[in-house]
Amino acid sequence: LHGARVQGRTVDVFFVTTTYGKTLAIDAAGGTVLWEYTPPDYNTWVRSYRVTTATPVADPDRAFVYAASPDGKVQKLAVADGHAVWSTAITRLPRREKLASPLNYFAGHVIATTGGYVGDASPYQGHVAVLDGASGTLEHVWNSLCSDRPGLLDPASCSESGSAVWGKAGAVIDSTTGNIFVATGNGRWDGRTHWGDAVLELDTDATRLLGNYTPENTEALDAHDADLGSTSPVLLGGGLIAQGGKDGSIRLLDWGAMRGTVPHRGGERQVVATPSGAGLFSAPAVLRSAAATWLFAADDGGTAAWTLVDGQLRPMWRAGDAGTSPVVAGGLLFVYDPGGGVRVYDAPTGRRIAKLECGRGHWNSPIVVDGRIALPEGNSNDHATSGILDIWRLR
Repeated sequence: LHGARVQGRTVDVFFVTTTYGKTLAIDAAGGTVLWEYTPPDYNTWVRSYRVTTATPVADPDRAFVYAASPDGKVQKLAVADGHAVWSTAITRLPRREKLASPLNYFAGHVIATTGGYVGDASPYQGHVAVLDGASGTLEHVWNSLCSDRPGLLDPASCSESGSAVWGKAGAVIDSTTGNIFVATGNGRWDGRTHWGDAVLELDTDATRLLGNYTPENTEALDAHDADLGSTSPVLLGGGLIAQGGKDGSIRLLDWGAMRGTVPHRGGERQVVATPSGAGLFSAPAVLRSAAATWLFAADDGGTAAWTLVDGQLRPMWRAGDAGTSPVVAGGLLFVYDPGGGVRVYDAPTGRRIAKLECGRGHWNSPIVVDGRIALPEGNSNDHATSGILDIWRLR
């Protein structure tokens, strides 16, 4: 946040949540920790497999941030000093249901999703939770398995397990309609109440299914651990959605043809390969200009750009450098290589401009704002209790 009031001072602040659920306010100029929130039961899960990779979100009035923790809760924290206003559980089984994706905020509501832990130990179901930002009341839950049952489920009470909602962009909100778009991971798909390996549109309350898509080979994706939902849907505009997956494909969907509750299997407008043909675990970036709409994506073996031309993705450039979720700002593309370093490209041409040195990571991605770049290092699977946040200043 730019110019936020923290501890009685006006400062630029980054907010981060650690592997085990501590949330910190960090001075963007000096890197000092301004405050730290620790969940009450932190010591009961620290150094265990129970982690979170969810990132916090601020509300528009800049007075509060919302953060997740491995106990399956979302908490509202005061920007000024980090005290908790409320804390609400969005799962009945936090030992199995992980809060992995970024939180989102829209029209007074916090939107959160759930997935599973490494190894997919059952039972769990991916679901979308909508909380009232003011009170913390859990207003609605839409379950991607046993979807005919609203509200928080006892995961063991559903006949199916899986269908995680774990993409790196979390629940994607259409800013015009407020509708919620998610993609699900491995799980049963029957086009009625079980929606594994699917792209789904929900209404603003997450009470009604408005559109749906699954690939023709949905059973094979499930059988071979090739989640469609390894990344979140990308809203390109003009009714088009791009959806990546572990199978090394990016599917371009005409969403107008996928509306309604009637099951839609197959029917893609176009299918292109990911930058290197590897699984896509990152969140692609979109750049809209008067001349074109651009899509940027990165995987373990490359970074690439396309433009939309006549409703099709046209390749524009490719670099053989690995990357996580790219970020585009000021005509530049920032891509973190999990082997170490942030590469900066000229977005339209792919010309490499610089490489910022830093340590190794996993699915970390940069934040670029107000002339600063922030990047967390490390891997949640290392189960560390300390970490590094790199901050650069553009000149």
